[in-house]
Amino acid sequence: MKKLVVLFSALYFVQTVPAQFEKESVNFLKYEGFLDFQYDESTDKIYLEIDELEKEFLYVYSLSSGIGSNDIGLDRGQLGNEQIVYFEKAGNKLLLVQPNLKFRAVSDNALERASIKEAFARSVLGGFEIKSEQNGTYIIDITEFLLRDAHEVGKRLKTAEQGNYSLDKNRSAMNLNRTKAFPKNIEFDVTLTFSGESKGAWIKSVVPNPDIVTVNQHHSFVALPDENYRKRVFDPRCGSYPFSYYDYATPVYEPVLKQFVTRHRLEKKNPELTMSEAVEPIIYYLDNGTPEPIRSALLEGGRWWNEAFEAIGYRNAFQVKILPETADPLDVRYNVIQWVHRSTRGWSYGSSVTDPRTGEIIKGHVSLGSLRIRQDFLLAQGLMNKPFKDRDDNHDAMLDMALARIRQLSAHEIGHTLGFAHNFASSANDRASVMDYPHPQLRFKKGQIDFSQAYDSGIGMWDKVMVAYSYADFPSETDERKALDTILRNAYAKGLRYISDRDARAHGGAHALAHLWDNGLNASSELEEVLKVRNHAIANFSRDNIRDRESFSILEDVFVPLYFFHRYQTEAAAKLIGGLDYNYAVKGDGQLTVKVIDAKTQQKALESILKTLQADQIAVPADKLELFPPRAIGYPRTRESFKGKTGVSFDALSAPETAADMTLRLVLHPERASRLIQQKSLHADNLGLKQVLDQVVAATIEQKFKNTYLNEVQQGINFRVLFHLMHLASNENVHVQVNAIAHDKLRELHNSLDKSSSVNREISRRIDDFQKDPKDFDILVPPRMPDGSPIGMDCYY
Repeated sequence: MKKLVVLFSALYFVQTVPAQFEKESVNFLKYEGFLDFQYDESTDKIYLEIDELEKEFLYVYSLSSGIGSNDIGLDRGQLGNEQIVYFEKAGNKLLLVQPNLKFRAVSDNALERASIKEAFARSVLGGFEIKSEQNGTYIIDITEFLLRDAHEVGKRLKTAEQGNYSLDKNRSAMNLNRTKAFPKNIEFDVTLTFSGESKGAWIKSVVPNPDIVTVNQHHSFVALPDENYRKRVFDPRCGSYPFSYYDYATPVYEPVLKQFVTRHRLEKKNPELTMSEAVEPIIYYLDNGTPEPIRSALLEGGRWWNEAFEAIGYRNAFQVKILPETADPLDVRYNVIQWVHRSTRGWSYGSSVTDPRTGEIIKGHVSLGSLRIRQDFLLAQGLMNKPFKDRDDNHDAMLDMALARIRQLSAHEIGHTLGFAHNFASSANDRASVMDYPHPQLRFKKGQIDFSQAYDSGIGMWDKVMVAYSYADFPSETDERKALDTILRNAYAKGLRYISDRDARAHGGAHALAHLWDNGLNASSELEEVLKVRNHAIANFSRDNIRDRESFSILEDVFVPLYFFHRYQTEAAAKLIGGLDYNYAVKGDGQLTVKVIDAKTQQKALESILKTLQADQIAVPADKLELFPPRAIGYPRTRESFKGKTGVSFDALSAPETAADMTLRLVLHPERASRLIQQKSLHADNLGLKQVLDQVVAATIEQKFKNTYLNEVQQGINFRVLFHLMHLASNENVHVQVNAIAHDKLRELHNSLDKSSSVNREISRRIDDFQKDPKDFDILVPPRMPDGSPIGMDCYY
């Protein structure tokens, strides 16, 4: 009898819980869409209805309102990771499961597929008690899942050393203004508050109460695309990002790693026609909060891509429009170009939501930093000759140059969301791609700076190749692999080059043609041109580079990007020393694999670079120093300002010391030094490390100026040379021959110095101390270079 009572009680509980929920939910706010859900205002809870178990869909989390600090990196509109998920029943719960798609068995054999599924772990993202079940439809409370720190804001604040924060649920809630339901997607938005003890300057600079940080996070549940999308094979030469997974059902004689390009779905309405409209065009929507004239520039630059799609037979297949006022930028149905504000300059970037099964791009999301255009305007302001001499509204030429850069930036970041990687060889290839980082290409003509070709004004030839490879249609009888290979062979036969990120980096990088923020086929010749432009602009720099009644502190800030105008071309030229030329070649394509840059080219690059280590080239002209008084109240130094050691006064010795150190970190980089050893060993005519060190010392420490100011500037540079020689001599990550040659140079220098000079005696003393214990050496860091590209230089010490 007792067992029957217990059983009756259990059955009564099971039956009354759904009934009780149904009774309570009568007044809930109902949403009907891809998945139906209900909102209970009295408890601020979301109840989700699941009518089909184990049906996969896409889950995406993102940040709908950010923190506003580039350094922290939590921006409005920032996407998180997309995940395939499904619900499965386990007892009285539904589990939200993320399957492991990195490892697969693409096979008709169910047992083979099961063996892979069981071999690699999956992830259960959440467990939810079933509140009600009727006719196979389950209702669960997913509020806790939504009101969690999915974007890891707290963790990222801690990693950035801004403080220890925890989620305060009492000050967190659902945000119904951006919670919506549509047939193919449902969107949830939540307000999350983090409380803690702020420790970092970054968080304190952007939050009204830095101990209480409130942001909004967004969750999207999205129906997966149909299975009609066709993957396209990835080729390392094609310029696209690879989408990859491992297929363990692959025959032994083929690679397990499978790679395909990431791309939007695009199909012709009339595939039999040479030119056809698309079944569904690719449409990008520009943030309707973007102001003019930036709005028009971004629209124009983004629309450049349509030319590339027309070249493969699509009419009006790529479009850029203004985002409707009622649309949410995080709604997965919209490809978006978002105008993002931060307290400091920062990177713009292009992200995508892709189908983890296939690599199909479902949503492109571009984030453009709003302060970038102001930096380009500032650069133009410093370069121009007395722009405000006669009137204060003479800004059209500066604005034109800044807007030209913004057009290119729009096309560049959209390119990433179309599936395309950087091509940093294009600046040496007649600006063949918007996927390079462009430096303004200025020329010194007839005694004046020519701004007419500062930035390119359209899509490049390489961009058309990438679009053709990723998006071109082929007749059904075509061998697609062969057709794709033909596209690439034809491109390389025309002289087009493709080299991406890793090989373009300056510090330790070796590729002679791939650089960031450079111009020209020959990097050292372009450096000579850049120095001419820089020197001319500095010679003409005056109080007329700011408006009437503006502080001279602003004039100093205008001077910063002008003074360091040569920084990126110096990086490019430095890579010629110990440099290589190579391609992402594949067997049988006929491309160059790798070769050492010839000694004559390396020598010319070294001679050009040595000018940036000489006081008569990089000293701030003495007659300009009166333009830079101590900073005015309300205009403190920032990360964009010159750094120094003279307190409130402008430090004319530290600026060239900082600039010279940049050059020396490039030329005397440990990896470059090791390459010089290897290259010299293979061919006696190659430039060797000893030759480089001899020429650096001859151009600096052995250099003397009668002008006392220039001599002091040079001596500051000379000590940077000394420290970098010591760095090579003591570095454990180089070939020992590098240590030996650097030690020899230090001994030679010690013996040859004229000890009558107090500075030379100090150099000798430091060499003596270093030789006693080289392992104890720690390079002295010079005043930090102001931010540049666009958020500053990395520290390599």
